[in-house]
Order: sequence, then structure tokens, then C-alpha cells
Amino acid sequence: MMVDEIRKELVNGIIPFWKNLRDDEYGGYYGLLDYDLNLDKKAEKGCILNSRITWFFANAYLLLKDERLLDEAKHGYEFLKNKCLDKEYGGIYWSLNYDGTPKDTTKHTYNQAFCIYALSTYYAASKDAEALELAVQLFEKIETSCMDEAGYLEAFTRDFKPESNEKLSENGVLADKTMNTLLHVFEAYTELYRVSKETKVKERLMWIMDVFADKVYNPKLHRQEVFFDKNYNSIIDLHSYGHDIETAWLMDRGTEVLGDETYTERMGAITRDLTSQIYKVAFDGHSLANECEKGVVNEHRVWWVQAEAIVGFLNGYEKDSQKKEYLEAAESIWEFIKEHVMDKREGSEWFWEVDKEGKPYEGRPIVEPWKCPYHNGRMCMEVIRRMSK
Repeated sequence: MMVDEIRKELVNGIIPFWKNLRDDEYGGYYGLLDYDLNLDKKAEKGCILNSRITWFFANAYLLLKDERLLDEAKHGYEFLKNKCLDKEYGGIYWSLNYDGTPKDTTKHTYNQAFCIYALSTYYAASKDAEALELAVQLFEKIETSCMDEAGYLEAFTRDFKPESNEKLSENGVLADKTMNTLLHVFEAYTELYRVSKETKVKERLMWIMDVFADKVYNPKLHRQEVFFDKNYNSIIDLHSYGHDIETAWLMDRGTEVLGDETYTERMGAITRDLTSQIYKVAFDGHSLANECEKGVVNEHRVWWVQAEAIVGFLNGYEKDSQKKEYLEAAESIWEFIKEHVMDKREGSEWFWEVDKEGKPYEGRPIVEPWKCPYHNGRMCMEVIRRMSK
């Protein structure tokens, strides 16, 4: 059974791996394990990485009820609270030096969102009211300092003056606004609303869904646009397969938490379309390609794209049990992950990416600021929750 294998991978694989990266001297978790499994204890510590690890252990505790997981989450929380959050200007830094001093003081909306996500789930796990208070403060910071009249901006200086968005721009463009940041603000606000039921958060969730439906979703192409100018005009012909299947289930989760029938119907039509299109154009029977830019498909099999595809297809099957092909797709991708993406070497976790045949691309780290247990760990927990009902 897939669910039993996935539970085993979570408990015996992913959780112990990330526990071993705990830094008890300087706080948080070590920031770099290279492809050859050399641990660099003096590498920078990405604040996104530490937010995601904190979220992971808090969510794992909520599922498995193992007190040792709550201890890991608390360790991550203390690092976020005491080191990653800027006491002077508010918000969370981009990264720290290994010793917990600020390295890159950029304030990015995407990064603020992931800290809210971590703090909200940590509050659910620990009932520590301070964590919720800090999450609400970051929500207020995003809403007052990270927006213009059209929506959320991206990158800022330490004192929240807008700056160029190299950090979340790819594919040769420089974007004023991105689908990625909007999606993860939505994800964070969903979790914050789930644990707080704050009306002001609910109102922003609705506003974000309107932006997705009216400006990000492209009904003619059955996809989301990815990179935009300041007025949400798309600036590149790009279909991000991983983000579309991730959006499909995260948007459905948001409407479930929100409990508003109008939005459930409106967004449900979009998420069904996104799921169907990804199944048609990105899934080859065993795994998911990465993206398609200007008609050219990037065939790399990226770890997070495979993980999100399992959840997305399982979610699609749950919404319509006639779609047996979605369940079969999720099971096939799991087989591909087991065979090719999970690194069998002692002391490793999952490869960053492999080719279409499953051969790893050497040189990509096993851990770095973006390579974390958020996608694969969350996939395990989502599958366990959904398939153990």
C-alpha cells in the first residue's frame, strides 16, 4: 500500500534526516549538505529553510503526536523568534550567517509568508500564544509594507523600501509580481485563518482568490501565468507544471478552511481545470516534467514537483472519484520517487532532480536554502491524512 510506504519514508527517512541537521550551538538547522554529503556547518542559514523546517516538525507533531517532534519545532521556533525576525524594522531576514547574525537583510514578501506559515502551525501544535501574536504581526507587516494598489510586491530593503526582485525572478525576466509569492501568501493566510479565525485574514484570502481568478489564471490556456509586471500583465510564455498542480490543491484547501460556498464553486472550477491540464500535458505515465517555456518542455524531474503532483492528483481524485486516472498517476509518481528520487546513500535524503529516466543530476545539494522537507515531508503527511480516513 502506498500510504504504508509513505508513512515509513516519513518516520524512518525524512524525519531522522532533518533531526540530524539540528544546530544546538548556534540555533536553527545547518544550511548546506552538498551532493557528496559533506556537511558545511558554517554555511548561511536561509530563513525560508528554517521556517519550513519549523513548519515541518510542528505539522509532523500534529499528525504523529511524538513529543520529540514538538521539541524540534520549538527549537526551530526559538531560532525564528530570536534570530530571524528583525527586532528593529520588523519582518524576517532573507538569511543569516551560521552563527545567527544577519547575512542578507532583504525583506521578501515570500519569506514573510513562510514565517507566518511556520508560526501558525507551531501555535496549533504548542498553543504558545506568542507564536500566533508574531504571525499576526507579520500579517500586518505584509499588508502595510509589501503592497501597492494592484497587489503584493516582492523584494524590499531591510527597512521595507522596494528593491529589484532577482530572488524570485527566473527564466531571464525580472518580475514586479509573481504567481509564486501570491500563492504562498495565500497558503500562509489559509493556515493563519485556520488557527485564528481573524476576520481581516479571511477578507484577504477572498481578495487573493479574486486576483488568482481574474489575473493569474488563464482560462484559454488552462494554466496560471507566472511572472508579471506591476499591473499583472504576464511578461513571459511559461507554464510551471509544479506550481499549477500545487496551486490546485492549496486553493482547494483554502476554500475548505474558508467555508464560503461561492468561492468554493468559483475556485473549484479553476482547480479542476488546472489538474486536468497538468495530467494531459505534463504527466508521462510515471513522473512529471518541470515546465514549458515558449513551447519548449524542461524534462527535468524535480523533487518538489513530483511531491506536489502526488498531493495534487490525490486531491483531484478525492474531488471526483470517477477520475481513477488521478489516483493511478499519484501511485505511479510514488513508484518513480521510490526508485529514482530517493537517494539510497547512507545519510542522504532525496535528490534535487533527476532526468526523465531517473538518473540524478550530480552537483545539486541535498540541503541548501531552498532544499528542505516542506514539499516531500508535506506530501507524506497529506497522503497519510487523506488515505487513512
